Amino acid sequence: MIHPVQTMQLAVFAHDLTKKFGDFTAVDHISFQVQRGEIFGFLGPNGSGKTTTIRMLLGLIRPTAGEAQVLGIDITRKPEAIASRVGYMSQKFSLYPDLTVDENLTFYGRAYGLRPRPLARRKDQVLELIGLTRQRRRLTRTLAGGWQQRLALAAAILHQPELLFLDEPTAGVDPVSRRDFWRLLYQLADQGTTIFVTTHYMDEAEQCHRLAFIHRGKLIAIGPPGEMKRDHMLGDVVEILCQRPTVALQTLRELDIPEVALYGRRIHAAGPGLAARLSTLEQALEQAGAGPRVIRVIPPSLEDVFIAHVKTPPS
Repeated sequence: MIHPVQTMQLAVFAHDLTKKFGDFTAVDHISFQVQRGEIFGFLGPNGSGKTTTIRMLLGLIRPTAGEAQVLGIDITRKPEAIASRVGYMSQKFSLYPDLTVDENLTFYGRAYGLRPRPLARRKDQVLELIGLTRQRRRLTRTLAGGWQQRLALAAAILHQPELLFLDEPTAGVDPVSRRDFWRLLYQLADQGTTIFVTTHYMDEAEQCHRLAFIHRGKLIAIGPPGEMKRDHMLGDVVEILCQRPTVALQTLRELDIPEVALYGRRIHAAGPGLAARLSTLEQALEQAGAGPRVIRVIPPSLEDVFIAHVKTPPS
């Protein structure tokens, strides 16, 4: 059972949260907490259970098992009480293309129950925040993807929610727009908004205060990005730069190294004890004709940590 006294200071508390659709388990007994005021990243590939988790926390679908509270509200007993205190931005942006920027905000503001005068003031504030004041009369469908993304965020924060759920908010958006969007998120966090964001971009995950890795419905690791890379890597990471990377990949895989992958022009090999095997690796690559030029131990990236946990999930 959830103990309210222990969870009132948390934005999200989940214990053994589970969702099944027939014989398929979309979310499998996950437990985690989100502190108020933090940016919490939910990282995983498409189909890993991220969106299903958000929909349960929003009270849109009922869990098959487990318990959760959002801002101290039980998601199964009082799901209707959650809506007025949270904001939600889906990956589809949920905007009306034939309405203007201003009309979209008016629609969502009224849906949230804002009265005319407070709504007018709030629209001015969020348009200034997202940089769309000059475009407020433009049709939404004429905006570029990055600007539509900002407008969707504005609609989600009109009612000044305590907690903001963002589901793959930067999917399909160019890198510059993604960077600018994250600047907005930090502004909101600095103002006290808790942010729960799902992503499959590793560079975005680096910007979260804490992360949870989810794969096939299971949580496989959780913690701050720096701690994840320092303490959650199951072995050493060796970076290799060579003339014939295809030959090098095949050679390394024949050496029974747990994880070998190509990152641009470089190869990452990961596994226990690799730091002590650099000479052996170099010799094997030379004999195979791979032409090794650089072989060195490097700090693991979040992607290295994620892949290592997927290959060998913790017991």
